[in-house]
Amino acid sequence: MRRVVTGRDAGGRSVVAQDRVVEPVTVSMLPGMEFHRLWGADDPATLPRSGSPAPGKDYFPPPGGFRFGMFTVPPDSVAALPEDLEAALGEIESKLPGLVGHMEPEAPGMHTTDTVDYLYVVSGRVTLELDEGESVDLAAGDTVIQNGTRHAWRNSHPEPCVMVVAMVGTGAFRP
Repeated sequence: MRRVVTGRDAGGRSVVAQDRVVEPVTVSMLPGMEFHRLWGADDPATLPRSGSPAPGKDYFPPPGGFRFGMFTVPPDSVAALPEDLEAALGEIESKLPGLVGHMEPEAPGMHTTDTVDYLYVVSGRVTLELDEGESVDLAAGDTVIQNGTRHAWRNSHPEPCVMVVAMVGTGAFRP
């Protein structure tokens, strides 16, 4: 995936600050799942910017921070439990810091974050699962505004689902 970033030079002129391919983050525990971490910061966006990256430490942004990326949800049929669960979770934590801590071990895939997420389904189909088994089937062209609710992504279809996501960190909310 190509990422082009603009910015301003020392004279204030607009320039291409970066033009490069961003490789996906993959983990052995989640075969077929890909995370493209395209942009983000732990602080609110400000201008002018040079176009230098200000990557956030954790996968999910803190209050005032933001993330922009893409992720691929593979078909459920490719999921497999790893032989060494502790090593697999360690790999996820090292490549996608903070992600595991939001997951519910007793309900695989379910998680809650202190973010407002704006999602767009680019290709494929996926099911958004909420509390009490409520679910919504989504297809290419659909959008979701995820307001910090408990959810999981399920793909019972034969093809992967690719989604664009922008996440904005909010203050903590727990009922």
